[in-house]
Amino acid sequence: MLKKLMKLAVAPALLVAPEMAAAADRVQGIMYKNPGCECCDGHADALRRAGIDIRVVASENLAALKARAGVPAELQGCHTVLIGGYTVEGHVPVAAVERLLAQKPAVRGIALPGMPAGSPGMGGVQTAPFRVMSFGAQGTQLFAVK
Repeated sequence: MLKKLMKLAVAPALLVAPEMAAAADRVQGIMYKNPGCECCDGHADALRRAGIDIRVVASENLAALKARAGVPAELQGCHTVLIGGYTVEGHVPVAAVERLLAQKPAVRGIALPGMPAGSPGMGGVQTAPFRVMSFGAQGTQLFAVK
């Protein structure tokens, strides 16, 4: 009887466990953005479609966050993502974010300055290659061209 009860109690957990394990394995990050900015939400959606869990937090004090994260002024965009121990600044293409997380280079973060047309979350058509820059102790260097 006890064995039967245990089977009944454990069976539903076995069905849910793979989903919970898959969710636990997903990369998680936090996006800080200006309240009301919709292009930032579009970038968060692009990251989610790639399997990255992003929580979006509206903030009135992005300048202080960017300063703490070490984002150089010339690389700043409209939002900042903290993910996997890195800072991702602006509308960085998803492939560059995935490369950062997979390769784990010795940088503080990566950035796509400004709000270029055709980048994830931005409307329009890409008119030039996106030059994703890395930043940190090594200074600012080219990380990827997309």
